[in-house]
Amino acid sequence: MTEHVEWSDPEAAAAPASAPVTPADAADAARLVAFGLQPKLLPARDQEYADLLRRYREDPSFGRLADAVATGLGLVVLEVSPRAGMAVTAAEDSVFAIRMGDYARRTSADSGDRFLHGLAHLAVAALAFPRPEDLADDGYIGRVTVNGVDAFVRQACRRLEERAEEQGQNTDPATDAPALEAAWRIWARRSATGATKDARRLAGSTTGIVAKAVAFLTDSGFLQRTGDDGGGTYRTTARYQLQVRDMACSAAMAELLELGVVPVTDGTATLLPADDSDDLELVADSGLPFHS
Repeated sequence: MTEHVEWSDPEAAAAPASAPVTPADAADAARLVAFGLQPKLLPARDQEYADLLRRYREDPSFGRLADAVATGLGLVVLEVSPRAGMAVTAAEDSVFAIRMGDYARRTSADSGDRFLHGLAHLAVAALAFPRPEDLADDGYIGRVTVNGVDAFVRQACRRLEERAEEQGQNTDPATDAPALEAAWRIWARRSATGATKDARRLAGSTTGIVAKAVAFLTDSGFLQRTGDDGGGTYRTTARYQLQVRDMACSAAMAELLELGVVPVTDGTATLLPADDSDDLELVADSGLPFHS
């Protein structure tokens, strides 16, 4: 006859030891992180991804193992959910980190214009999520257009130029020392379109730079193209909201928003007049989602 142990028995009451981690567990955890590195892939479109995601959420030990794999790769887990999958971002020292110089080479852009490309990414983020409540609302979808982003930055440039003039600062630095110019001064001087003879947009124009930025964000799973109006219309994804939420405390984004150039959130170029506030200066090389 089998002897049953009473629940009051101290040995029976002790928590069972955690099962040892197997190579299969480690492989599954690494597989989940690999899914997370495919930003356009959603759990709803891949059954294996959905199953691993469910295991992460229901099995704490597996969740810790997947987090450890991500940490070992220099990744930061922003969120693990059905809406965003395993959303990860690269830490500054990660091999997956994208730097502005790498981005410039990838898009065949002039690395000397890295300030402008960083400013374009910063402006897209600020225009897509102009209010704290927009970032806090998981259901919020931001919308931007290429022309709207350019108009937003130019409005900020005008505001910064007015403040420089009020304070008697030099608004016309030497042309042979472009590195000394603030990004907003370079942007204001650059042609917005600079179309070629066949009406194509020049890559070095400010709308060309914005177009490169939103194309990169689309390829990275942060934006989705929805139309051609305004030079290209885009909507944000859950992953982009998490990315911007993670970087929202950056000084550069706060300074751009605090200029008082409040955009309409449908992605158009309509802007409200700037309010008075303390003088602010944009920080170079701070565009999302890059590391300086």
